[in-house]
Amino acid sequence: MPAVFCFAGRVIKRLLLLALLLPLARAQDATGIPAAEWKQAPTPARIADLVDRAGQLGWAGAGPLLREAAMQAYEGNADSAPAWYYLYRWADLLGTPSNRAIQQWIKAVEAAKVAHPNMPAHYASRSGALAAALSPELQRALLGNPAFSGEFFALLAPVDNPAQVLAILQQIYAAEPALFADYPSLALAVAVVYDVPPPPLWPHGQVGARLLPRRLPPPVEAFAYWAKLDRANFTMQRLRRLPASELKFLVDAVVPFSELDWARKNVGPGLADFAQAYDLVKYRKDRVALNQFNWPGADYRLDTILAQGGICVDQAYFASTVGKAKGIPTIMFSGAGLDGRHAWFGYLAAGERWHLDCGRYADQRYVVGVAYDPQTWANINDHELLFITERFRLLPTYRLSVMHTNFAAEYLRDQAPNQALKAAREAVNRERRNLDAWQMLVKAQQAAAPEDLRGREAVLRDAARAFQKYPDLENYFTRLRVEVLRQRGETSLANFEAQRLTQKYQADRVDLSLQTATDALERSMRQDDLATQVRTYNKILDTSGRGAAIDFYDKVVAPFAQHLAEAGQVPAALQALDRARKTLRVEPGKQLELEMNGLVARLKAGKK
Repeated sequence: MPAVFCFAGRVIKRLLLLALLLPLARAQDATGIPAAEWKQAPTPARIADLVDRAGQLGWAGAGPLLREAAMQAYEGNADSAPAWYYLYRWADLLGTPSNRAIQQWIKAVEAAKVAHPNMPAHYASRSGALAAALSPELQRALLGNPAFSGEFFALLAPVDNPAQVLAILQQIYAAEPALFADYPSLALAVAVVYDVPPPPLWPHGQVGARLLPRRLPPPVEAFAYWAKLDRANFTMQRLRRLPASELKFLVDAVVPFSELDWARKNVGPGLADFAQAYDLVKYRKDRVALNQFNWPGADYRLDTILAQGGICVDQAYFASTVGKAKGIPTIMFSGAGLDGRHAWFGYLAAGERWHLDCGRYADQRYVVGVAYDPQTWANINDHELLFITERFRLLPTYRLSVMHTNFAAEYLRDQAPNQALKAAREAVNRERRNLDAWQMLVKAQQAAAPEDLRGREAVLRDAARAFQKYPDLENYFTRLRVEVLRQRGETSLANFEAQRLTQKYQADRVDLSLQTATDALERSMRQDDLATQVRTYNKILDTSGRGAAIDFYDKVVAPFAQHLAEAGQVPAALQALDRARKTLRVEPGKQLELEMNGLVARLKAGKK
């Protein structure tokens, strides 16, 4: 009986599929869309018909036909290829069963390690497909807007909760349909930020949850707040012009709207000189002297911070939050310098140019700034920060590169690696800074010629050259190339390339030059006996640690000392710390000395 039931289900599904697809196809051929149609962008009537039929039969059946139309348009060099492609992507997304989508999302969150305590421990089961989250009216509006569709699928990340993103878009559309039509990118920014609650240490961990609850406002209210401010010309950036990838750094505010209103009306700097907002908060040297790094006040309101003063983390929080109140996207950073940690901020300035070093002191050599991405709640890597400042992803050539990358992925799905290789090469030729395109090219080359290590090494070499301005990406592709060189037996050349890269960034990018050393230490901690681990640590300390500062301590010294302590080797851990104290640049009374003293005290007290 079960076999009969399953077979009957397949028959019914096929009949429903044909019923959905037949009106779109030639009368004599129900397997494809006529060339006369796919050579043109989908008409509003066609989109309305799709939505109506999907409402009766579901979206899952429409995906294959729309995909075929997109592939035909791409291979026919038709300008309509992106529009058909995005219709296919919408059908694929909306036809996904909700429970499957949530399961895939949870796996992505776990893989990316961005789960945090403020997220619900369990997510309820939902019947039906994701399409249930959107009304037919909103489906027609979204599917009929290729520009929004391109932005949506370019921005949506695996760690975005798709059910919640769609639900928020629907809530905004239902409450403010006219504003939604004027500010679709703002609505998208709210949706991808508000789909998951913020983590407990955001925007920084030096103020408690009682004084700064990490709760975002209702998404509909947040959208309406900034959209109406912009419509009334109260924002310093014109929000209609900004993409969701930048607007997400505007809507990530946890203070009440009344507090934002106060800041907009009472804090002075304008767009041309907004960096001065950082120094409006008087620096409290007395707190540093007392090792008082957590906020000591009774509340953490913006006016209180301004009146009482604070340390760098309070200055950065104040300035970045005031910027959001004024309609300016802002990003808050922290980093490790010569004598301690520091916080600063960046903002989208006049001329829509990002300034990311407001309050960052060059003489302290802060090797890299760490910031939250409010969309994913992961750290933004440093190449992404450079991409943000360059804004090349707004260019038509980049959008064209994205299209070729998308179709390369589809060819790989079809197990057509040669076509994928051609599309991926076209993608990197259109925009050399398209990271996804280079990663797709590497995959396509490996699929097309699995044994061709020389060809793979050449692609990785070209990728490293393309990203010479982006140290972490040059480092990433060069390390992959080194691995291939070793597989080819080119050991000497592999060692030379690895050493060259380490030396290149030894002065300016200590974090990258340390990467090889930390990899070696972690490998020794996993595999070697205690004596060998200590010798490896000492060698790294002697070769890379002389004159180093808190970043080296964070990545090498503290992890190794804690590793020894957890293995019951507290005397060895204390000895490792003592050796580091004599090697690193440890200044009396500075944060590095305070942290080392604190770790020593905990180890001596039996705390790890």
